[in-house]
Amino acid sequence: MTILLAVSRLIDAINGAIGRWVSWLLLAAVLISAGNAVIRKIFDISSNAWLELQWYLYGTVFMLAAAYALLRNEHIRIDILSGSWKKRTRDWLDLILHIIFLVPFSFLMAYLAWPWFWLSFRSGEVSSSAGGLIIWPAKAVVLIGFILLTAQAFSEIIKRAAVLMGRIEDPHTVAPQPEGKEA
Repeated sequence: MTILLAVSRLIDAINGAIGRWVSWLLLAAVLISAGNAVIRKIFDISSNAWLELQWYLYGTVFMLAAAYALLRNEHIRIDILSGSWKKRTRDWLDLILHIIFLVPFSFLMAYLAWPWFWLSFRSGEVSSSAGGLIIWPAKAVVLIGFILLTAQAFSEIIKRAAVLMGRIEDPHTVAPQPEGKEA
């Protein structure tokens, strides 16, 4: 379990760094969007490349931040039922559902994204829009995003199993704050 927890910490560190880094891409996308709108209104000049770049940046943030959201336990959940369950029951449910649904889904998506990306890369696929960008980088981001999500799913399984075995404290439990201090 010690080696698995070390692997989990490495995966968490990688996805944490990537998650913090891609947040800056949102700023770039907003600046490109604003700049493109201003140039289009003032100079009546437009380019599909700028619009596609915005889409690529937003898509990159979405795909690469999915693993980060899982790391931070910020994925959307349906807590109507599970909110009333004991923590141990929720831990078991998370462990089982990650194994049964998340790992197979994210692995399958990565597996299917590989040929989709590779064919686009080999052919030099370009957007059909006039002045559009090459497409393979966006497809590569889909592949990388699902690889990162699969790795993070394994990390969460390792941590959840360790929590259930009493080997570690739950990393998603918020520590109580002293009176007068806010989290």
